[in-house]
Amino acid sequence: MYAILDIETTGGKFNEEGITEIAIYKFDGHTVVDQLITLVNPEKDIQPFVVQLTGINNNMLRNAPKFHEVAKRILEITQDCIVVAHNSSFDYRILKTEYKRLGYSFKRDTLCTVELSRKLIPDKPSYSLGKLCKSLGIPMSDRHRASGDALATIQLFKLLLAKDVDKTIIENTIKYFDSKKVAEKLTGLLEGIPTIMGVYYLHRSDGQIIFMGKGNNIKNDLTNLFIKTSKRGLKIQEKTTSISYEITGNLLLTSLKYFLELDFNKPKYNLRSKKRFVTEKFNSDNMLIIDKGRTLDEHSVILIENNEVVGYCFTNLAFQENQMSILKEMLTPINNKALAKTIIKNYLKTKSVLKIMRY
Repeated sequence: MYAILDIETTGGKFNEEGITEIAIYKFDGHTVVDQLITLVNPEKDIQPFVVQLTGINNNMLRNAPKFHEVAKRILEITQDCIVVAHNSSFDYRILKTEYKRLGYSFKRDTLCTVELSRKLIPDKPSYSLGKLCKSLGIPMSDRHRASGDALATIQLFKLLLAKDVDKTIIENTIKYFDSKKVAEKLTGLLEGIPTIMGVYYLHRSDGQIIFMGKGNNIKNDLTNLFIKTSKRGLKIQEKTTSISYEITGNLLLTSLKYFLELDFNKPKYNLRSKKRFVTEKFNSDNMLIIDKGRTLDEHSVILIENNEVVGYCFTNLAFQENQMSILKEMLTPINNKALAKTIIKNYLKTKSVLKIMRY
């Protein structure tokens, strides 16, 4: 169930605004089942530019109910609903501020039709309610009045519901006030993640990688990430909707894959520092660096040719390692050769591998 709302305010300093009008339509995904539309006496003057924009003036509000007189009704109509608004962070903040003045903590899950529209109707020149509705042929009346804007938001939301065919984008865009719901989501995501060495990728709802990590035990690493309370950690937890991973089998390949793909993908929430590339050459111009693979009967192989890193692969037959033409067909090529060389050289200075075959 959704509570689609719009609020008009007095304007003024941040968190000192007062509500002048509110419209809430309780929407079950198909039809409106309840509604609240009322002017509100903010007990303060309206900014002149707001009067011009909305047409609501101080005289109109003189006999309107004060917020505390409609507060109970707002709680009732939004109970067990997701609050939906165009730029919901504004409307939700205003409501929370008003209830805070009454000594009450107003908490609802929220959904923003601006954010949803950017995901489901990309590449629009503007996502303001008026311009977006005009471009989509959604009729609007009483612009900048609570009821008119809320009704237009309902029509926009209906369109967005239809466009979200697999019903994941809307679900993953909801901002939950209850951290338990986020915890439940993260617990579900951890199911099936192995306790093994590898590189992992956290994805947002559109599949974009937002964070990458690596570890000897990727499930344990992810568990630690999902209990962080830093601002960045909480953002990662909120935005993550799926996890993928690759098993690597050894520390060298883990580092190689992680840093190369970090450089290529540039995930939003990874902290990156510039690497100082090594200039010295490998001890041999042409060689195979062979180490443990993902299973007991497998090896990982990195090919160095003409003192450059060509690529890597996994083999399970010595025959593959001894036939260069076959091996090259199996390779995953490496484009950032300078970075790959730096990672491998630094690793070999302090750690060992199974064997190095020079040719």
